[in-house]
Amino acid sequence: MSTELKQSYLFARLNEEQIQRVEAMSRRIKLSDGQHLFQAGEKATRFYLVVQGQIKLYRLALNGNEKVIEIISPGHTFAEALMFQESPNFPVNASTIGETEVISFDNTAFLGMLRESVDTCFRLMGDMSQRLKRLIKEIDDLTLQSATGRVAGFLWGRWNAGKANGNTIELNVPKGVLASRLSVKPETFSRILHNFSEQKLIQVHGSSIEEVDEEGLYRHAESAGICGGSLSPDL
Repeated sequence: MSTELKQSYLFARLNEEQIQRVEAMSRRIKLSDGQHLFQAGEKATRFYLVVQGQIKLYRLALNGNEKVIEIISPGHTFAEALMFQESPNFPVNASTIGETEVISFDNTAFLGMLRESVDTCFRLMGDMSQRLKRLIKEIDDLTLQSATGRVAGFLWGRWNAGKANGNTIELNVPKGVLASRLSVKPETFSRILHNFSEQKLIQVHGSSIEEVDEEGLYRHAESAGICGGSLSPDL
């Protein structure tokens, strides 16, 4: 487990004694596709690290529709900020995308270690600060920009982040989940991809999307003020 912990930003600089303490407060959980990890309103006594698969954090509207808040990929932690609240409850639901494995950590025990480690405390604060900055940018993108701009920004950001792997990206989550993450209706998302294909900006092959006109796609994203960043999760 120590190797998995050290690959996470939060635990990367812990010494061996601290790693052993974290391991002692941890619990490994294996989940099947679509299984709930926790639901909104439940007591938040633990936080999590994704080891394999993906975790979908989402809220439910009154009509039952899901709004995907974030997709958590391997190597990333989530729900750790709640440990600083008194008697916290999870504000979102969490379920799996595919076969998933997570490691959970006891909030009380980890807080005790934070009180002894200024370096770890500052790393956690830095991580939460970066997340807050990204969320503020995302709010701007989702509320001020068009659906077309958001999709273009997401696609361009994915290609720009992985240019060394060629001009094809693989969507790692169902298109409906991705559409919700971008605050776009599934039918609108499909229509935008079709329009981009008609404009010869991309070619869609199932869950694979090939970039045909990088500059044209970038212009769509740039005109909306979105060029990757907050709307380019590892999806």
